[in-house]
Amino acid sequence: MSRTRARRAAATVAVAATLPYLALKICWLAGSSIGVTDPDLMGEPTMVGLNAMTFGMEVVGLLLALAFATRPGMRLPAWLVLLPLWVGTGLLAVVVVGAPVVMATAQSSALGGSPIEPWVYLLVYGGFMTQGVSLMTAFALYARERWPDVFTTATALPFTSPTRSLQTVVARGCLLVAVPVGGIRLGSAADGGPVHEGLRGLLAIAGAVAFAALVARRGRGPFWRPLVVAWLGSGSLFAWGLYAMIVTLAQGPLGGGMTGVAALVELFGLLTGLVMGMCGAFLLAERSGVRDLQPPQEPLEGDDREGDRRAADDGHR
Repeated sequence: MSRTRARRAAATVAVAATLPYLALKICWLAGSSIGVTDPDLMGEPTMVGLNAMTFGMEVVGLLLALAFATRPGMRLPAWLVLLPLWVGTGLLAVVVVGAPVVMATAQSSALGGSPIEPWVYLLVYGGFMTQGVSLMTAFALYARERWPDVFTTATALPFTSPTRSLQTVVARGCLLVAVPVGGIRLGSAADGGPVHEGLRGLLAIAGAVAFAALVARRGRGPFWRPLVVAWLGSGSLFAWGLYAMIVTLAQGPLGGGMTGVAALVELFGLLTGLVMGMCGAFLLAERSGVRDLQPPQEPLEGDDREGDRRAADDGHR
C-alpha cells in the first residue's frame, strides 16, 4: 500500500470512530437520557454546556481526519492543522493508553453509583482509542508527505535562530516546573490514584526533557524523534490542564472540582504546556525550510560516502 493510500485509510477509520460519540452527544443535547440512569442529568445547564463543548471538540477531530484524507487538506494553513491537532493529540495520547483500564473498570463504576451506564464508557473510550491511534497515524503520514524535511534533518543540525537565547531560558524554566508537576502525578498514581495520572506525569517529564534537547540541539538521531515526545508532553500538559480548569469552574453534577495542591498542579501544568507550545512554534518556524546537506545515515553506511566514491573513482583511472 502506498503512503497516500495508507494515510487516507487511517483518516477514514478516524472519521468512522468519531460517529458513535457524535451521535450520543446529539441525543444528549436533544434532551435524551439514553445511557444515563438519571433522566434529569443531561438537562442540567452545566451538562448541556459541557456536552456542547465536547461535541465541538469531536467535530474538530472529524474535520482534521477529513483534511488528512483529501487533497485540499494538504494546502490548509499550517497553524490551522497543527494547533487543534496539538491539543487533540495531547488529550488522546493519554486516553489511548488509559482507555483499556477505563473500559475494564466500567462495570465497577456503575456499581459504585455512577449515573452513566457501563456501555457508554465502552462506546466512548473504545471510540477514543480507535480515533487516537488512527488520527495520529494519519497525521504522521500527512506530515511525512507535507513536511519531509522534519523527518530527514538531524536534531543537531545548525540553523539561524534569532530567538534561541529566549528559547533556552524558556526550555530550562519549563523543565524546572514540569519535573515536579510530573513527579506529583506519578506519586498520586503510585498511591492508588487514577492510571492516567501516572501517564500524564510521564508525558510531562519526558516532554520537557525532549523539548530542552530540541532547543539545545543535542542528540544524534533525526529531529522528529524528540519532537514527537515534546509535542505529546506539551500538548498533554496544556490540554488536560485546560480541561480540568473548565470542569472545575463549571462545577458540574458529575463532580471533578479541585482544590488545593491538585488545582495548583493543573494550573502550573496548563501554563507550562502553553509556554512550551508557543516556544516550540518559534522553533519550528525558524527551522522550517532548513535542509540537511548530510541526512542521518544508516548504521552500516560510511561516515563520508562522497569520499568513498572519490576513492573508487581514483582506483579506476
